Amino acid sequence: MPNIVEGSLTAQGLKFGIVVSRFNHFITDKLLEGALDALYRNGVEEKNVEVYKVPGSFEIPLLAKRLADAGNYDALICLGAIIRGGTIHYDHIAAEVTKGIAVINLEGKTPISLGVITSEDIEQAIERAGTKMGNKGWDAALAAIEMVNLLKKV
Repeated sequence: MPNIVEGSLTAQGLKFGIVVSRFNHFITDKLLEGALDALYRNGVEEKNVEVYKVPGSFEIPLLAKRLADAGNYDALICLGAIIRGGTIHYDHIAAEVTKGIAVINLEGKTPISLGVITSEDIEQAIERAGTKMGNKGWDAALAAIEMVNLLKKV
């Protein structure tokens, strides 16, 4: 049987930065609640969490890069909601935000968790922010905790 290496969900003593978009706040507020709940339930103290609010999802990668470069956090969690409208604007924003976060994640030493949801409509966004599809903020926080612990083992 191979040796399997995984990160744990133990988060005592870890420090997290959360970058959350204010645009579509009725969704992103729920994502933030989910992320905070997951962090606190897994041992993170409130004093070890800082939340940064940016105007929209497009601004998330810039602040995430600045925070990752500063090295003050064990992990970053990026939260936003991009909902398709009647133009191609959605496609451009969704692609650039995802790509921006991915590039920062691969360049740095600070793991960054992607909790930016993209949806076809408001109903899908609501489903991913705490109803029947779970809360993607919660999922992003758990991924961040696990990646911090996994990277410590590598």
